[in-house]
Amino acid sequence: MAKRMNMVILLAAFAMALRGAEAALYVVGDALGWQNPPNSSFYSSWASSHNFAVGDTLLFNFTTGVHAVATVSQDAYNNCNTGNTLSVANTGPANITLNASGMHYYFCTFPGHCSIGQKLAVNVGLSPSFTPSPPGTTASPPPPPPPPRSSSASSNIVSNVALMWMSIVMGFMYI
Repeated sequence: MAKRMNMVILLAAFAMALRGAEAALYVVGDALGWQNPPNSSFYSSWASSHNFAVGDTLLFNFTTGVHAVATVSQDAYNNCNTGNTLSVANTGPANITLNASGMHYYFCTFPGHCSIGQKLAVNVGLSPSFTPSPPGTTASPPPPPPPPRSSSASSNIVSNVALMWMSIVMGFMYI
């Protein structure tokens, strides 16, 4: 009985590791990172070029003491209201995991930074095939599915290897 329980725990841990292999890490702003943008639409353009899913992580690269990143409501985002933040990361770089679908809003809390465009709104889907709509647009018929995420090939390999190992382990349980 203890042997079977150990196998179940091992299989559960393996399944959780597989889920982690599917998540993506996005460096906000790519090479620019999280700083005063070259134009006010820089971060919205950056976000519109990515498909975010629950479990993905946003990496905000910034220098501590020069920038910060706050998680905020849509109203605070629209008005650059630093008086009503949900959370603030003052130490860079900062990782924020996207734990729920829907819109997520962020901005820099340093004076004037949000108003010049150091703010980010991301639309998070339930799965890697989710295609976001820019904030303020109406829904339209769904587009064709996007190309597979860059991690899909490795995820398939990992899934197949995991399935093979689970089959072997299950086979040994009944010997």
